Amino acid sequence: MEPRKVLEAIFYILRTGIQWKALPKSMGSSSAVHRYFRFWCEAGFFQALWRTGLAAYEEAQGIPWTWLIADGCMSKAPLAREAVGSNPTDREKNGSKRPMLVDGAGASLVVTGAKRHDVSPLEHMLDALVIAGWDSFACPRIWVLTQDMPGNKARRWVVEAAHSWINRFCTLLVRFEKRKSSYLGLLMFACAFIAFRKADVI
Repeated sequence: MEPRKVLEAIFYILRTGIQWKALPKSMGSSSAVHRYFRFWCEAGFFQALWRTGLAAYEEAQGIPWTWLIADGCMSKAPLAREAVGSNPTDREKNGSKRPMLVDGAGASLVVTGAKRHDVSPLEHMLDALVIAGWDSFACPRIWVLTQDMPGNKARRWVVEAAHSWINRFCTLLVRFEKRKSSYLGLLMFACAFIAFRKADVI
């Protein structure tokens, strides 16, 4: 299969939320598409795609590095085997949490178990920044949000908007991917698409 056709098929799954086996035959073999997907996840393709999208956004509009905000969003994960925990908002069933570190465009995210506090993966998020630009001296404030900070301009909407954009991709509303790397690959693909859209590239 042509890589472009494979990418279109993966995006179709990402947008619609259908299972891999339910991929329309007109879009190619579902097993072949999934093999490509797994290979690209392991090769870091989706992270590179996201990095390219953020670079395009930075060139077009500029990324504000003077402040960063972290907040998490929980989702059901009935089949997940990695980075999963009991979800306190869903009768302790399996759940995943995606903490995001947001700078206006969305710079990094990790996947953890549902009960992990937002502060715990913060160091990992800083290590996993997809695009260079953050500096501990230039950016002394990293806010872990449970509410808007008193006396400061409201910022919570920024990270909530980022999670809302991601939730428009139906596959990410409920995590059915067993592997952490597969789920993270889909998340990064969604973030890449959002970054390219904000940069008016697509």
